[in-house]
Amino acid sequence: MKHKSVSVERIDRAIFNIRGQKVLLDRDLALLYQVTTKVLNQSVKRNISRFPDDFMFQLSREETVELVTNCDRFESLKHSSSLPYAFTEQGVAMLSSVLNSERAVEVNIQIMRAFVRLRQMLSTNVDLARKLEALEQKYDSQFRVVFDAIRALMAEPEKPKRTIGFTTKEKHTDYSAKQQ
Repeated sequence: MKHKSVSVERIDRAIFNIRGQKVLLDRDLALLYQVTTKVLNQSVKRNISRFPDDFMFQLSREETVELVTNCDRFESLKHSSSLPYAFTEQGVAMLSSVLNSERAVEVNIQIMRAFVRLRQMLSTNVDLARKLEALEQKYDSQFRVVFDAIRALMAEPEKPKRTIGFTTKEKHTDYSAKQQ
């Protein structure tokens, strides 16, 4: 039986940076594998020796609150008594052997592709920054403006600040009393 394929973009949106690691949460993985979160976590607990701390960890209450605050789709976690599990790339790879289904294999292939693409993007930016720094050291200060412009293009755009208060559409009028 052929399942609907999973897009790499969908997986990209599900990857979070928690504790300095790129991870996928148990509930997102369950959706991708088309099983319930409970079934996924039961399978993991039955094979817990396959999931050391660098493959999987449980979020703290504080981490869960921060996740709920930043992502509306995790609103149901707000009052949940159980804390979610986070799976690193190696943990996700191990899940395919634990779940042992055709869907798990298909999804894992897509997840591995997403992780590889993410690593390639990060590597490209690091390489570009190194090359720019080497060029900057090679040329004199007259090119500083060019290097500053390139750095500005590489930086993430700042969010525009919201103005507080109100503005009027009328032209400025001098209401002060004129002295005669």
